[in-house]
Amino acid sequence: MVLSRAWTLIKHFEGTPKLSDFKLKEVQLPKIKNGEVLVEAEYFSVDPYMRPYSKRMMNEGDIMIGTQVARVLESNNKAYPVGSYVLSNAGWTTHSISQGKDLTPLIPNWPDHIPKSLALGTIGMPGLTAYFGLKEICIAKKGEIVLVNGAAGAVGSLVGQIAKIIGCKVVGSAGSDDKVQYLKDIGFDEAFNYKTVGSLEEALKKASPEGYDCFFENVGGYFADVALPQMRKYGRIAVCGAIALYNDTTPRKGEYVHFPLIFHELRMEGFTVQRWQDRYDEGLEKLMQWVIEGKLKYHEHITKGFDKMPAGFIGMLKGDNTGKAIITAK
Repeated sequence: MVLSRAWTLIKHFEGTPKLSDFKLKEVQLPKIKNGEVLVEAEYFSVDPYMRPYSKRMMNEGDIMIGTQVARVLESNNKAYPVGSYVLSNAGWTTHSISQGKDLTPLIPNWPDHIPKSLALGTIGMPGLTAYFGLKEICIAKKGEIVLVNGAAGAVGSLVGQIAKIIGCKVVGSAGSDDKVQYLKDIGFDEAFNYKTVGSLEEALKKASPEGYDCFFENVGGYFADVALPQMRKYGRIAVCGAIALYNDTTPRKGEYVHFPLIFHELRMEGFTVQRWQDRYDEGLEKLMQWVIEGKLKYHEHITKGFDKMPAGFIGMLKGDNTGKAIITAK
């Protein structure tokens, strides 16, 4: 018998998530049956999507949603041999039993010097989001100017680097001077701290007086209101997230997007990465290639210990992380 520990959501979030919204439970797991595998989590992902999706996908009392990198401890399923590593959608739980349908093997021949935790970040869902969002929604081309907000986060930091690989000029905004320096270190042409600039409009104009061809939108709210009028003719806006709005308890009344969309003939499109699920192998192989070649740098914000899951999640939503927020099981 194996003891599994799990964080459950005992109350749907009202405004900013609180530690009291979660409860830690322990469950004795039964022996695995034919076709089943027992996995033990080593790394957990905490991501902004968990905030809005928890209300859509979960009932109070459920194990908190999320993805983990796990190792197979016991197996009665030939597809998942003991000792192999998988991505599991079991959520915030240390051990789980699966028939394999919610498991995905890590890409073959994973190099020993590449951390397996990157399967939750640079070579995982955030990397795929940046890759397909920039390629298929922004349709970024060499010589164009790309704007990224939330640029020091898991997705934004990769968007900027992939845009540089394509041959674009890249401007990023972040919420601290340390994060701004990080963006410059990984190759952003211009970066600024949106919390300290006197005028967001002037900061955007100073970073790119010519305007912007592509805007990878991760934040929403006021930033988008100011950025849209600075798009160039036929610009494209990829709406990936709206983290500034996730904790709002009442809808905001902001600017209207119609005039810049009409007069600049812009295309604005929201997306989730699952749209390209049949092409994940293409994206993962390219991301791994760029990491191995040193073209794509990664940074992980590591919180150690399963007991810190709620705190790590709340800190990520507050912007404590630079790069991908990861929680280790131990």
